[in-house]
Amino acid sequence: MFKGSLLEAMVAHASENKKPTDKQQKILESAIRIFAEKGYTNTSTSEIAKAAGVAEGTIFRKYGTKDNLLLSVIVPFLKDLFPAIAEGVFNEVMTKDILSFEDFLRAFLKNRIDFFNENKEIFQIVVKEMLYNTELRNEMLPFFLENVSPRIAKIINVFKERGELADFPTRTIQKMVFTFIGGYFVSNFVLLPENGTDSVDKEIENIIRFVMNGVGTGKKPH
Repeated sequence: MFKGSLLEAMVAHASENKKPTDKQQKILESAIRIFAEKGYTNTSTSEIAKAAGVAEGTIFRKYGTKDNLLLSVIVPFLKDLFPAIAEGVFNEVMTKDILSFEDFLRAFLKNRIDFFNENKEIFQIVVKEMLYNTELRNEMLPFFLENVSPRIAKIINVFKERGELADFPTRTIQKMVFTFIGGYFVSNFVLLPENGTDSVDKEIENIIRFVMNGVGTGKKPH
């Protein structure tokens, strides 16, 4: 969880984390630099090969596809930095202005929608790969949950104690919220990415109403 361009952050990360061979390092650094400059879709493997000073066939032999090349940068980046990124996002969202669970959802959704709009191409690739690549899914999902789940649970417990959330087990509320909001992000940015007619603010309010009708008690914070 991060604010800003993931590609720009990965450029710095790749230069600090050297790969076993100079050739591999040059390929990865050239790839993410051009991705950041031109966008993932507008970058060809031939451009990457030329910038790295290697034959295009070398990229295909080492990585197979452009998606795999990007994933070879994304996965170590997330493993190294995701815990700190997640902590930063939740600290940013949970400010003194957050007086209710609705406030938290509103701030969190706005933060993540802005982020996914900024990094739509990368999000689409990661989600599609995790849907179809069992090995990657088994590797990354527990890692995501380990870093996000305890933070969400802590927030849920705060608002349960205030009487804003229904007396369901915290884990149950987590699963309900994760399933709906995660499904919204995947649908909106990957499966059905067409622009809707509703504004972002209106979509956020619709999501909040849907979630709170399911897990809220209807009581307003005092």
